[in-house]
Amino acid sequence: MSKPYYITTPLYYVNDKPHIGHAYTNILCDTFARFHRFMGENVFFLTGTDEHGEKIDKTARAKGVDTQTFVDSMVPRFKELWAKLGIQYDFYIRTTDEDHKKSVQVILQKLFEKGDIYLGKYKGWYCTPCESFWTKMQLVEGKCPDCKRDVQEIFEDNYFFKLSKYQDWLIEYIEKNPDFIFPESRRNEILGFLKQPLEDLCISRPRTRLAWGIDIPFSKDHVVYVWFDALSNYISAIGYPGNMEEFELLWPANLHMVGKDILRQHTVYWPIMLKALDLEMPGTVFAHGWWTMEGAKVSKSVGNVVDPLELSAKYGVDTFRYFLLREVTLGSDGAYSEDLLIERFNKDLANDLGNLVLRTTSMLERYFGGKIKCVNSGPSKLKDQAFISRDAMIQAMKHFDPRAAISAIWDLIVAANRYVEETKPWALAKEKKIEELGKVLSDLLESVRFSGMMLAPFLPETSVKICGLFGSHPTPTVKDLDVWGVLKPGMTVQKGEALFPRIEEPKS
Repeated sequence: MSKPYYITTPLYYVNDKPHIGHAYTNILCDTFARFHRFMGENVFFLTGTDEHGEKIDKTARAKGVDTQTFVDSMVPRFKELWAKLGIQYDFYIRTTDEDHKKSVQVILQKLFEKGDIYLGKYKGWYCTPCESFWTKMQLVEGKCPDCKRDVQEIFEDNYFFKLSKYQDWLIEYIEKNPDFIFPESRRNEILGFLKQPLEDLCISRPRTRLAWGIDIPFSKDHVVYVWFDALSNYISAIGYPGNMEEFELLWPANLHMVGKDILRQHTVYWPIMLKALDLEMPGTVFAHGWWTMEGAKVSKSVGNVVDPLELSAKYGVDTFRYFLLREVTLGSDGAYSEDLLIERFNKDLANDLGNLVLRTTSMLERYFGGKIKCVNSGPSKLKDQAFISRDAMIQAMKHFDPRAAISAIWDLIVAANRYVEETKPWALAKEKKIEELGKVLSDLLESVRFSGMMLAPFLPETSVKICGLFGSHPTPTVKDLDVWGVLKPGMTVQKGEALFPRIEEPKS
């Protein structure tokens, strides 16, 4: 069996309900997972929740409930959202899972015995919302450099992981492996960060300050730092170290998709942890941008949260997916507004795609009773465009660019709409040019069929509807795009529906 394409999301913190940022990451990963399945590959798609740490413990206390009870109540909210958005993950990991806890403890013990973990005195500034320690030099105007909130000075005995021991190795690895960090701007950011001496990572919290966490196996007085715990999920979820057969089939991960705010943890802490464990590096860590509203990052901490459940219920799951994937190039920040979403809906989904499907199938119904009359066996510019779009879509996805991939599909959709205006099927019908009309409609219908199949990774519900008009398999693969001319005389094509009825005014 060939190695499956292994793709991961970060683990989401369960201190509040999921928002558009969480949805964006999972939709991206779901799109890439569907694409690789579309290409005929086996896929293993991992997502889950991060359920330890001081922030979660404080939230539970503030609500007056036991912390385990609190996290148990939050996880269904994430699973409900993924189900509503059609996210097809293969495994959902929770950091409170017993197998994960055991794995983390084995990892800690190995690194401790190797001498890469040691007990030391810690003095520093701690940001509770970010669960991060900072030196005084790193503070910005006395506040956390990441979230700009207050920090507290802490003195305590803690365990440290020797990041500094591996700094030179990491720099060399990143320089020799340009595909390890994407986009290039983030790779340069990390190389810039690594020009400064790398401080060892504090990986514990005293039990007197925080009891909610995984026990450190060699100290009854400490629990594990939440980031060391969370990062380990990428290997604990696939059997490390209890089921090495499964682990060796899946590891290394092909793609870790993360937000740019957690890039350092995934490109400094995580590769050094793996190196210390003598494990292979993941293929690529891709840091996507943030969604902003009026210039501010959309986040729970800022309080400008966009509810993905509400949006997808209002406009449809595929509309929501389309907006997130098409609006920005992966890696850049995106500006969210409901007006922009409606604009994309009307222009692209209603006017271009929906209109093409409806009028093409309606003309077949009107002129030929829904049956293919004849096919075009000669040259066809729509056929040429279909294969150009197919190849461009595939190449764009291989280069982590779903926006360009969708744009390539739209090149065919736009070309087909233009072809309608150029050939004027209604005029051909009026002039009784039946054979020419049949050939025009067959080319248009093949364009609709190709477009529907290519949309499978991006707009899965829409793809199923379009493929269903032709009696095609609801989960097409790239092999289905090998042939233009599947439609034969006498075949029935169902009349399409208005897939995306125009929105005339923003809904309140």
